[in-house]
This record gives sequence, structure tokens and C-alpha cells, in this order.
Amino acid sequence: MLNRRHLRVKVLQALYSYHQSDSKEVQAHEKLMLQSIDRVFEMYIWMLSLIDEVIQFSANDAAERANKHLPTAEDLNPNLKILENRFIASLHVNKDYIAAVKRFKIAWDFEPELSKSLFIVLKNSDEYAAFLQKTDDTLQSDKDIIKYIFKKVILKSTLAEQVFEDKFISWPVDRDVLQALIAKTFKNFSFDDYQENKLADITGNWAEDREFIVDLFEKTIRHNDEYQELIGQKTQNWEPERIAMMDTLLMKMAICEFVNFASVPVKVTINEYLEVAKEFSTPKSNSFINGILDKILFDLKEQNRIRKTGRGLIE
Repeated sequence: MLNRRHLRVKVLQALYSYHQSDSKEVQAHEKLMLQSIDRVFEMYIWMLSLIDEVIQFSANDAAERANKHLPTAEDLNPNLKILENRFIASLHVNKDYIAAVKRFKIAWDFEPELSKSLFIVLKNSDEYAAFLQKTDDTLQSDKDIIKYIFKKVILKSTLAEQVFEDKFISWPVDRDVLQALIAKTFKNFSFDDYQENKLADITGNWAEDREFIVDLFEKTIRHNDEYQELIGQKTQNWEPERIAMMDTLLMKMAICEFVNFASVPVKVTINEYLEVAKEFSTPKSNSFINGILDKILFDLKEQNRIRKTGRGLIE
């Protein structure tokens, strides 16, 4: 699921888009930011649907084998126990999943070879052969073969990778989040009563997390000039064009959290943005940002502008 670091990245991307755009309508950019999070959930539903497509292709494969010119006994009597998989059966009756498939208009007709190619890889694997031979199936063993399909078949497929990259521009960034959502789904689907099995939530607490990212986005923009001045005072020996835009945005977001988010500890803020910088900015950004933020934080404390409460008091 999306944790606070992932959410900070979404805000960073939205701020970058805002500053690069001719349009300065904050609400419009905010809407796009929230939509980008909804796209992560859509990606999650597409992946669950693809797992199901691979399973259902076993029936197509059986029909093709039966229609061979000289079918074998095995061709005429294929083992189709995968179609009775408990995880998939639970997914088929999950109201939230059904509604999401309808909402996102999910259908794999545009890439008919994908499920076939994935099933062929599955069919030729030792893991699938062992699954077919197993007689004491449980919900756990049914989930194990689904995990194998997801991790070792789909995620290893260059065609599947290309399809998701083409469909979701944020795939490289959100791929890890997707894996976490699928892993959470495997954990959630633990009941024999299918009605008790729930899809993964996009965040731990969306009401709180939504408020966090909207506030962070809006306040970073609202106080942009003030934060730019604070940064400028500590980078007088640097030519502005030499400072990466991502570094500037990350520092502004961190300053915003220092001053406006009383429940977020200062160390948490610094550590989070240093980690984000490693992935989204230049190789030297980490030490640069850390040094500038330390100086700004010292001044803000001297001015008594850092007022933390609750968990935010943790040093």
C-alpha cells in the first residue's frame, strides 16, 4: 500500500508539474495528484484481473488440446483444478473487485496474446506440475500457486512489463506499491467464507493521508516565496541554476513539514526527504539537502517556529 514516503513522492511529482506548467490553478493540479493515487488502485485491479485471465486461459488451452488432430488421453482429460482455485473464486464474488472492474472498464481484449503467453510459461513450470498433482489442497496452497503466477510468471514477463508501462506512466515508480498491495491481498484473503475476504486498502488511513498530502501540496505552494528565501539565504554561494529543481522542491516540502505539521517529528521529515532524494534527484543531492536543511532548521528553532506536539515531539 501507499505509505507516507510514497505519498510524499506523489506530492513532489504534483509540485514539479505545477511549477513546470503555464497553468497555476492549484485545484486543478491537486485534482491530478489525487487522480494519480487512484491510478495506483486501478493498476492493482488490472493486475488482479490479469492473474484471473491467466487462470481462465487454462480452459482455452484445454479446448485447443481437445481439438488437436490426434489428441492424447491427457489432451482429452486435462487437469483443470486451477479453475477451482479458492483465491480466484473469492475474487469473483468480491463486490469491491467487481465494482472496480466495471468502473475501470477492465478487459484484456487489446492484448490477446498476453494471457496465453503467461499461461504457457505457467504450464511448463515444475511448480504448476506439482500443484496439479497435489491432492490435499487448502486455501493456503491455492494462494501459493497464485503467488507464483504473480511473482515468477507475470512480473518476470517482458510483455506484461511493457503492457503496464504503456498503460500506466507511473509504473516504474509504483511497481513496488503494487507488489505491496498484492501481498496485502494474499494476507487478507484468509477466510473460507469468501464474503470476509477484503481487497487491500490504498493507504493505512485514506482520510488522514488525503488531508496530509492536500495540506502539504497547498501549503508548499502558498509559502513558496518564503521558503525560497530561506533556501536562498543558505545557498548564497551557489548559482540558482546549479541547484536541481527537485532539490529545491524537496527542501521546500521539508520546511513546510517543519513549520506546519506539528505531529510529524523533525527527524522523520529529514530522513524521508533524504531517501526520496536518493531516488529522484542527483547523486550529490542527499548531502547537499541535508546540509541546507540543518542550517534552516537551526534558524527556525532559534525563531521558535518549530512547534511539535504528540508524536512530533520525538527527537
